[in-house]
Amino acid sequence: MIRVKNSTTSLSFYQRIMGMTLFRTVENPNSGFNLYFLGYPSPNEEITPNKEPTDNREGLLELTWNYGTEKDNDFKYHDGNSEPQGFGHICISVDDLDAACSRFEDLKVSWKKRLTDGRMKDVAFILDPDGYWIEVIQNEKLKSRCNW
Repeated sequence: MIRVKNSTTSLSFYQRIMGMTLFRTVENPNSGFNLYFLGYPSPNEEITPNKEPTDNREGLLELTWNYGTEKDNDFKYHDGNSEPQGFGHICISVDDLDAACSRFEDLKVSWKKRLTDGRMKDVAFILDPDGYWIEVIQNEKLKSRCNW
């Protein structure tokens, strides 16, 4: 679970940029927070939001939004990578790393590390709206890359 400052901005990022599907929303107005469960459906799977069980899914991302944080311009969650370090990052694998990174460029995402940066040419890191790092790697079972 990661905490997000603005649910609308974060949901748009994870759905539009990362290609995830929102499976379920749990609203807790008496406690002042909502939970959002996102992931990747199976190919050709039809999803009905809030009707999908999440307990049998692999690789879900849970976002927690505490009401009102989006209204405070100075509010920021600790991303886990600044001092003191704690949480590091999430990771996704993609079918074609070069194509995914090209798409991220076109969508003007914020980068922590492009494929061309540093010595590790087979990994990229992008930043979500709250500054959390997202590692992007090649799923080697799905595609061989010749550009390494």
